[in-house]
Amino acid sequence: MSTRSDLPHLAPPLSAILLSSAQVVQDVLDGRSLTEALADVDGGLRPATQAVSFHAMRYLGWADAVGRELVQRYPNVLFESLLLVSLTLLKAEGEAAAALPGMPVYAPHTVVDQAVTATAKHRSLAAFKGLLNACLRRFLRERTALDAAVADSPEAEWNHPGWWVKLLRVAYPQQWQDVLRAANLPAPLTLRVNRRRASREQVLAAFQDAGLAAEAVGAAGLVLATPRPVTQLPGFAEGWWSVQDAGAQLAAELLAPQDGMRVLDACAAPGGKTAHLLELADIDLLALDADADRLARVGQNLDRLGLAGERVRLRAADAADLDAWWDGQPFDAVLADVPCTASGIVRRHPDIRWLRRENDLRRTATVQARILDALWRTVAPGGRLLYVTCSVFPIEGTRQALEFLQRHPDATRLEAPGQLLPVAVDATPAAQHDGFFYALFAKQS
Repeated sequence: MSTRSDLPHLAPPLSAILLSSAQVVQDVLDGRSLTEALADVDGGLRPATQAVSFHAMRYLGWADAVGRELVQRYPNVLFESLLLVSLTLLKAEGEAAAALPGMPVYAPHTVVDQAVTATAKHRSLAAFKGLLNACLRRFLRERTALDAAVADSPEAEWNHPGWWVKLLRVAYPQQWQDVLRAANLPAPLTLRVNRRRASREQVLAAFQDAGLAAEAVGAAGLVLATPRPVTQLPGFAEGWWSVQDAGAQLAAELLAPQDGMRVLDACAAPGGKTAHLLELADIDLLALDADADRLARVGQNLDRLGLAGERVRLRAADAADLDAWWDGQPFDAVLADVPCTASGIVRRHPDIRWLRRENDLRRTATVQARILDALWRTVAPGGRLLYVTCSVFPIEGTRQALEFLQRHPDATRLEAPGQLLPVAVDATPAAQHDGFFYALFAKQS
C-alpha cells in the first residue's frame, strides 16, 4: 500500500500544514530559530510549512494582539500557536496577499475547517476543538471591530516588538516606518558572480536561455525577478555564483584586498565574504569562526566555487582569544563581520524580531567591542580593519565605531557607507538590500 511519502506529487492537506506550522511557531516562541525548527519537519511537509511559517512570523504581532482579544487564557501553547497561524492565514486573504507573492491564499471557511480538523488530530488539542472553532468564526464576524481594538498596539501595527519599534523611531525619525515595512517583505534572490569561473554577461545569458529574468546590481551582482531554488539555477554546480545580498557584497570591495596580502576573515561563516575576498585577489587568507560546523560549510562552499587551496586556511576559534589561534604575524587587512542582533536581515529571517530581547543589544555590543579590540592588535601598521554588522541599531553600528576610535588613538577612520538601512517597499528588486553597518579603519604606521 502506498503512503503519502511514496506519492510526493500529492500535496499534504491544509490541516497537516497548519499543525506542522503551529509546532514550528511554538518552537520559535520557545526561543528556537525558525531554521532549526523547520529542519525537523518531514520533507513532504517542509515546503508548505516553510511558506506558512514565514508568513506567520511576519504577522505574529497582529495575530497575538487579536488572539488575546479572542481568548483570555490559552489552554496550552500549541493551541496558542495554531490559533495565531490560522489568524495570519485569514489575514492573508486580504491586504497581505498582494504584498507576499507566492503565499498561498485559502478561502476563510477552508482555513477554519482545516484548523478545527487539525485539533482533532492532536491529543493535546482535541478537547479544544470547539474553542478554536468559536475563536476563528468570531474573528470572521467581528474582524473590523477586532482590528480597531488592537489599532493602538505597536506590535499589531508593525509586527515587531514594541521596544524594537521604539528604538528605530528614535534612531531614524524620518525613516523608521520604511525600515519596518521593508522588514516585512520577502527579500529578492540576489547572487554574486564568481569572476574566477564566469563573467556576469555569461551568467545572464545562461539565465536568459533558461527563461529566467535577472538584472545586474553592483559590481558583480545579479538579482532574479522571481526567486527559484538555487540548485535549479544554471551554474550552481559549476561554481559560477554565490547567493549574497547586494548590501553584503560591499564588504570585500571596501576592504579591497591586493595580490600577495595577508588577510584575516574573522567570524567568517557562512563564507560569502570569504569567497568574495578570494575572488578579488590572490591572497593568503585565514578564515576564522568559533563554530566548527559552520566553518566546515565555508570549506564546502569554497570547494564548489573552486577557491580552496594552499593559500587558504580555515580555523575554528574565538576571534577574541588571540592565544588560541594567532601566530603573531600581522595582517594587512582584517574583515571583522562580528556577531550582532541580525536586525538588518529580518526580511530573510522573520523570526529574528521575536527571538531577540532588548537586553541583547548591550550584550552583543560588549562582545563586539571585545572582538574589535583583540583584532586591532593583529593589524599591521598601515593595514586596515573593516567593521561590519548586519544590524540597524546604532549601538551595534555608529556608536560602536565612535567608541572604537576613542579607545584606539592609532586608528584613522576611512570612507565607508556607515549605516545602510533596508530599502523600502516601492524599490525595484535591483535596488533592494538588507541592513548593514560598515566602518573602515586604518592603523597608523
